[in-house]
Order: sequence, then C-alpha cells, then structure tokens
Amino acid sequence: MITANTREEFVSAYGDIYEHTPWIVAAAWPQAPFAGPEAMIAATSQIIRDAGHDRQKALVKAHPELARKFGVDPDLGRLSAAEQEGAGLDRLSEAEFIAFRALNEAYQARFDMPFVICVRQATKERMRQEIGRRLAQSPQEELAEALGQIDQIALLRLKDRTAS
Repeated sequence: MITANTREEFVSAYGDIYEHTPWIVAAAWPQAPFAGPEAMIAATSQIIRDAGHDRQKALVKAHPELARKFGVDPDLGRLSAAEQEGAGLDRLSEAEFIAFRALNEAYQARFDMPFVICVRQATKERMRQEIGRRLAQSPQEELAEALGQIDQIALLRLKDRTAS
C-alpha cells in the first residue's frame, strides 16, 4: 500500500521519482492510497497525459542529458546519477563519450529536449541504437516515447522505494 498521512509527507516520500518534478506526485495524492507501484504510476501517467504539451515537454526537459561528464553537471539528480553510473555511463571511453555527445546534440537539435531512456533497462549499445532509431520519429511520436520511458524510470524508482 502506498500512502502517507498528509500531502506533504506523500510528496516528501515519493516526489523525486519524477526528475525535479514533484507536482506530478502532489497531483496524485487525492487518489491515494495506491495498491502498489503499478497502480500509482498508472495514476501519475494519466496526470502527465492530461497535463498538456507544455508541462509534458517541461517534464522531459527536467531530465539530464545522457552520459554527460560526471562531476560537471550540477543538475544531475542523485537518482539519475546512480542510474547512469549503474549503466556504466560514468566510465565511457573518450570515443564513446564523443559518440554519445554527437548523438545527444543531434537529438537535442531535432526535438529541443534531452534524450530520455530507462538506463536501468538498457546497455550502452542499446542506448546508442535507440537514439538513432528515435531520431527518425516525429516530434509527437518522440514526446510520447520519452514520456513512456519516464514512466518506466519512475516505476523502477518507486519499486525501489517501496520494496520491503
């Protein structure tokens, strides 16, 4: 069961599952308690879908660029840093870093947002392949895909938080 005594406690406990965007969890508070992580993410996912294009795009933009040089990104949240480290993105060779940077720049230029993928479910090679594949999508398709990835990230973070 996922709940808290007050909205403030709820946001304090779960607000960071969406990168720098606690309003999503705050908006889900009236629907609590949730039977489990999947039920809560279903609710927050609907909140995001109903939020409109500008708030959706802001959510994606709240995520860090993939494979940025560690130690130089003050906006890289604790959870994102741990996830990127777990995927080995903090240990890229210079050639890998240059390749990721070029792909990130192409993606940013096309979609005006950072590439988002659930790094806990992808290898470095799959991430490179996905950036290439997703560069061919329309902006609408890519926003939907990025939001789906964000939901997956939030689900895994919430499962970690609620595991007993």
